[in-house]
Amino acid sequence: MARNRGLLWGCQHAFVLFVLVGCCSARIHRLKLKNERRSIIHLNSFGFYANGTLDVNVKSLTLTGETMDFEQQPIGFSLSKSRVGGMMSYAAEESDACVLTKPTGSEPLVLFLIHFKDSSVQVKRYGDQKNIITGQAKTLDLKDATGNRVKRVDKPKQAAVNASQPKQAANKDGGDKTKADENTPRVEKGGSRDGDLILVLQKTNSSYNFSFQIKIVSQSEEGMYNLNFHRCFSKLWDKENSFSIDIEITERNPGGFLSAAEMPLPLLYISMSGFFFAAALLWVHVLVKHRFNVFKIHWLMAALAFTKSISLIFHSINFHFINTEGHPIEGWAVMYYITHLLKGALLFITLALIGTGWAFVKYILSDKEKKIFMIVIPLQVLANVAYIILESTEEGTSEYDLWKEILFLVDLICCGAILFPVVWSIRHLQEASSTDGKAVMNLAKLKLFRHYYVMIVCYIYFTRIIAILLKVTVPFQWQWFYELLVEVSTLVFFVLTGYKFRPASNNPYLQLPLDEEDVEMDEVVTESGVLEGISNVKKTSNGRERLRD
Repeated sequence: MARNRGLLWGCQHAFVLFVLVGCCSARIHRLKLKNERRSIIHLNSFGFYANGTLDVNVKSLTLTGETMDFEQQPIGFSLSKSRVGGMMSYAAEESDACVLTKPTGSEPLVLFLIHFKDSSVQVKRYGDQKNIITGQAKTLDLKDATGNRVKRVDKPKQAAVNASQPKQAANKDGGDKTKADENTPRVEKGGSRDGDLILVLQKTNSSYNFSFQIKIVSQSEEGMYNLNFHRCFSKLWDKENSFSIDIEITERNPGGFLSAAEMPLPLLYISMSGFFFAAALLWVHVLVKHRFNVFKIHWLMAALAFTKSISLIFHSINFHFINTEGHPIEGWAVMYYITHLLKGALLFITLALIGTGWAFVKYILSDKEKKIFMIVIPLQVLANVAYIILESTEEGTSEYDLWKEILFLVDLICCGAILFPVVWSIRHLQEASSTDGKAVMNLAKLKLFRHYYVMIVCYIYFTRIIAILLKVTVPFQWQWFYELLVEVSTLVFFVLTGYKFRPASNNPYLQLPLDEEDVEMDEVVTESGVLEGISNVKKTSNGRERLRD
């Protein structure tokens, strides 16, 4: 057992060292992928307010199958606006078809089609949108009405296109229409339409690079945006279809680098930390006041409340620096990860110990209960490791989805596992109330255990199901209600658990059953009257409890 314990702590310390040397860059994203074969890569989702900006800098894009026909199997980026809560985006609806080949639709969508033959990136816009797209425009060759090539028009280095403007400028003074046509370049490639912005695609050795910026100009354009990378090749997953990409993405809102749904989180976390700290102080006051009825697990519950409060403080500080600097400060991030690990382990250990009745009515765990702890503790460590990896990994990596599924699955297993000790205790009390002579006491404990079971189920239901449904149904700027519901539910659960199992002499859970010999001796002493008025002192494991006759 000690060996396993040492192994777990060794894994935790090794992972902390991993976090120290490899912390992600948060809202200033830097993603490097090599030898990728996925047809679609979700780069990021971000909630933008008005005047928010998205900067994308493709530093390097290397292809191993440049002999393919990229006109029939295009490659590029898409920026789509989600309908509700980051779900059901335009790009996600047609998962079987490549978005780059989809015809014009009513949903807001921006496509960046990469043309390697003429070293250009064609920007195509669909739906009603007013966002401004800027980038280094390409010098284009034009054709006149007869199809003959005319002079080249040198565009400025930075060109901007507003999607709300007409795609072909009209001559307000009724001047020569030919002059207006000369200022509106027509692209020869790809069947593009008039008014499309054409960006420069630069080539260095065997890699390509370009950049662009998008600005949200009005409140009607606010929302959750998804940036994806697409390669619409056939389903022949071989080395010829692989690619490597190095991309930097910077997202900003007027108030900082946080998404719209994350901007209230620093204040939320620091406020909830104060509530948990106040609850922990109140719990310690109760323990000191009733110190003769206090068990070791009561102090474990106090440690859990303080650890939760400290974890929220570091979480708030972490988000504050992300908002101001665009990336977390490694020292604060590591402190949050450590306290998050401790909080998660303490939570499930405490709940399972309360469910087994350890330190209250018994001091030895059964074999079944020991197996539960052997399962829950390593899984909880794995769940926290998965959470930290998700926090420090970019969404576009192939490992991100894997660890996300691991976290969801392991968390559900842990939540289900801690219910088994409570169910076993309820069954044991039901059998004991019908066989021994302490039916009243056992029934009172049975009622308390049933309440505790309902509390755990409600806690799991609110934090794992209701909160997720709330997150995917509310508007993008109110998604922080998800975190509020989780933290408030946790606080209420802590308070109710402490109230149910508070150290008080009249708590049925803490009333240890007396042996039959002790009961008979009390009756003899009472009937004789020899020791009338003298207090009987009963020794407990944590102190001495005075029981006056």
